[in-house]
Amino acid sequence: MNKPTIILATSNGVGMGHLARASAIALALKPIANPIIVSMAGGIAEISDYMGIRTEYIPGRDRNWMTRDLWDQYLRDRLVALVEETDAKLISYDGVVPYPGIIAAKVKAPQVSFVWVRRGLWQKKPQRFVLALQSAMMDYIVEPGDIARSYDHGPTAKRKDAQLTSPVSLFQNDTALSRAESRKILGLDPHNPAVLVQLGTGDSDVNEKMTAALSGLIGWKDLQVVLTKNPIDKNGISLAPDGLNLKVVRHFPLAQLLHAFDASVCATGYNGVHELLPAQIPTVFVSNIRGTDDQEARAQWCHDFGFALRADQADLANITATIKKLQDPQVRASLSAKCGELPPVTGGAEIAQIFLKLIAEQSAAKPGRVTYKRLLLQDHVNRGMRHIAYIGLRRAALIYRKFIPHPDAAKMAKVEPIFSQATTATELRDLIKGDVRFEHMIAGASDAYKKRRQEIAHVAYNPPLISIRKRKN
Repeated sequence: MNKPTIILATSNGVGMGHLARASAIALALKPIANPIIVSMAGGIAEISDYMGIRTEYIPGRDRNWMTRDLWDQYLRDRLVALVEETDAKLISYDGVVPYPGIIAAKVKAPQVSFVWVRRGLWQKKPQRFVLALQSAMMDYIVEPGDIARSYDHGPTAKRKDAQLTSPVSLFQNDTALSRAESRKILGLDPHNPAVLVQLGTGDSDVNEKMTAALSGLIGWKDLQVVLTKNPIDKNGISLAPDGLNLKVVRHFPLAQLLHAFDASVCATGYNGVHELLPAQIPTVFVSNIRGTDDQEARAQWCHDFGFALRADQADLANITATIKKLQDPQVRASLSAKCGELPPVTGGAEIAQIFLKLIAEQSAAKPGRVTYKRLLLQDHVNRGMRHIAYIGLRRAALIYRKFIPHPDAAKMAKVEPIFSQATTATELRDLIKGDVRFEHMIAGASDAYKKRRQEIAHVAYNPPLISIRKRKN
């Protein structure tokens, strides 16, 4: 029996939460299905190399590679073309709210099940006003569990339209490597203590938090400070105080190597919490209040129940003082022991089974003639409603753009896009971060798919179709 193809699409969020969840679900699907991850997040460059899963990068509308009024059509056509190429039976979407292009793809491919993987713990941001409409447009909604769900008072908390699962995490006890193996891979001294720091950089307030956090580690004897990105500002100036032994590492998924660390300092994002705490790593959480994710609620729950320490993200002195507590071995031992009480994070496997069940129910439905006509009529009604809703969303976007125009298309890059089936992390990182518009295609793409992708790019970018540049793998 052939394994079904399932497309897992994600937006480009503030952190790696969307992509990490999709990756965890894809890993659970690998033995029983053919998962493909498509994402607007640059982190997708790491997946093919490390996880052996086919991927496609889709430039987000924030890249300004095309005018905003064409982007939703481009997203729709990319997804529909991939469905036709792979005969995919289901598309899941992990993002704050489905873009109009996602809904338009459902209109164009009604034979495919569309599932929204909708994280809880929303802040009360403007996106809540389209929550009911967007929820109604999808075939099914899954809510990945959150250990702090009892502190969820956001707009999704009381909705009854989603199937709740256990938390989703790339950390799994049975695949995590030992302390010795993890340290060898990361190039760490096997005997000296090591702390993982995962905080963002960028705006001045975020940079100040990084400096305050690193300051709290000064004085820890023989400490190795491991970061996932260079602690520098946009001008290349170091954010780290003197006296620290810093090491920047790149490994995906880092969740497999968490046993290498004696402690961690992390933003309170979904994947950070559901990886570090199940791995029993003593952690101080410094919340990022941007985006829709209510990180402060999650951090407060972890602190109140003794699973982690919460630093006041608005108080730099408190950040430094709270992180300094990690230097106390008794504090670390207490936090680690408490985390041992958490149940396994099995949401990825649960969602994989939900997807398979939806596909099986879809293919097993063989109604009689009358029932078939009723279902056909209902499908036409549903498609009509989706189409009307899509038009409404597009009109709302056009009104918005009247007051907040998109960048002048004439200022965008005029060079022809690069087409590539690259799978190596190094090459993909360069292509995604580059200034030339990049059209990524799944490995093993057919000639028909390549031609269709050229047509889609021609509409979106409008370069001379016959001279589109290609890059050999």
